[in-house]
Amino acid sequence: MREPHEIPVSELVPQAGAMCLLDKVLSADTETLSAQVTIRANGLFFHDGAVGAWVGMEYMAQAIAAWAGWQARQQAQLPKIGFLLGCRRYVSQRPGYTLGEILHIHVSRQFQADNGLGQFDCRIEVNQTVVATAALTVFEPSDASLFLEEMDHG
Repeated sequence: MREPHEIPVSELVPQAGAMCLLDKVLSADTETLSAQVTIRANGLFFHDGAVGAWVGMEYMAQAIAAWAGWQARQQAQLPKIGFLLGCRRYVSQRPGYTLGEILHIHVSRQFQADNGLGQFDCRIEVNQTVVATAALTVFEPSDASLFLEEMDHG
């Protein structure tokens, strides 16, 4: 079995193309995942020389998706679609991330219920300094298509 850092992010998350924001997974285990993003001028959210700090929540959410994808691979399953339900205590020490900066995104599972609801503590580091933190609540239904159909028909 391949190590997490050997697997392309696109094989772990349902996001594709420009919406796949993570560059690579550095490590993963049963409770945590660390990923990396390099800020590039051709990045989807790069504008006026930077990526706004608010995008940090999406980096965190995609790191959680990569963690879930890694867990699925351990069970010989494909990654599933998940949903970001909420964010608590998002604190950023800066307004954004500048060209060439390398971000390390760390997520740590705090709980996960049998119904697919989970919470993760997340942080972003630049040069080994924590620059953003948050607690994200996510939901991974067992059957996303059925869930979305039920939501559509209310």
